[in-house]
Amino acid sequence: MTVQDKLEALRAKYATASGGDIFDHEFAAVARSQFTSGDKRKWPFAGIPTLLDAPCHPEFQELSDFGGLDVALVGVPMDLGVTNRNGSRFGPRAVRAIERIGPYDHVLKCAPFAHAKVADIGDVPMQSRYDLALCHQDIEFFYKKLVRAGVRPLSVGGDHSITSSILKAVGEKQPVGMIHIDAHCDTAGPYEGAKFQHGGPFRLAVLDGVLDPARSVQIGIRGGAEYLWEFSYESGMTVIHAEEVEGIGMERLIERARQIIGEGPTYISFDIDSIDPGFAPGTGTPEVGGLTPREVLELLRGLKGVNVVGGDVVEVAPQYDTTTNTAQIAAQMLFTILCLMVSPK
Repeated sequence: MTVQDKLEALRAKYATASGGDIFDHEFAAVARSQFTSGDKRKWPFAGIPTLLDAPCHPEFQELSDFGGLDVALVGVPMDLGVTNRNGSRFGPRAVRAIERIGPYDHVLKCAPFAHAKVADIGDVPMQSRYDLALCHQDIEFFYKKLVRAGVRPLSVGGDHSITSSILKAVGEKQPVGMIHIDAHCDTAGPYEGAKFQHGGPFRLAVLDGVLDPARSVQIGIRGGAEYLWEFSYESGMTVIHAEEVEGIGMERLIERARQIIGEGPTYISFDIDSIDPGFAPGTGTPEVGGLTPREVLELLRGLKGVNVVGGDVVEVAPQYDTTTNTAQIAAQMLFTILCLMVSPK
């Protein structure tokens, strides 16, 4: 075929086509979920913002089956467990405000809303804005109801203390393994009389019998608080420091993580401070020398086929970020975890 023949063929196919006319079979399936009336798409800057632009169904919280959802997107706007700068209570709102994430992951080849029934069901109802222990009681109660209904949770915090109470629901029947991407191991003990704090959720989860440390990998760890995390090593967790990632190489790191978690139920917990603050400054405990967004995306995408039963994105504190980059990265990681949860195995 000559260059002119090629041009004529392209003109015949595309010259009068609209933006909604997609011919590739895989791409067309995604387009059908996005376009109406030819080239009409929903405006990303209009309407009520939701997590990942998912359908908004807070009323599903009142139903015993949560509307038959496969995955519930949930906000947990609570940051009473922080040890440094607060503000992650505004994390769910900031992530909801991100306009353009998805609808398709070209690496995982997944359009998650085509594979599963997913909705933003609003925020965990809590009785007190002041009582940390009572907030955790409310979180545990809510997620147990959700998990017992057969719905997998994908959450946005809030500080990282929320994960211990979520895991009490997700790991209630069987301890789960974990991919934990963070600057900190979060296996410290109670501080100043407080059982719940964002530096210790995974010690609590192991001691509660809902997290299997032998199937847990902590990636991106760094900073000056290593002395607080002996529990990670004592319990048998695998700790991979940020400084080790380049030397190990992402391919070997993914292979190692997959070997550790195996085929059992696995939870993914992503703390935004795992990302270097040069990319994501909007967090309460920034640590220089972190991972790049591209590294974390590669890591997550390398987990395709893992049995992901839940996940969270935590510690976004938007008031420390004038660019909204932090919330943008958080929303992208949330979308990627969702793809892992619903991708055909």
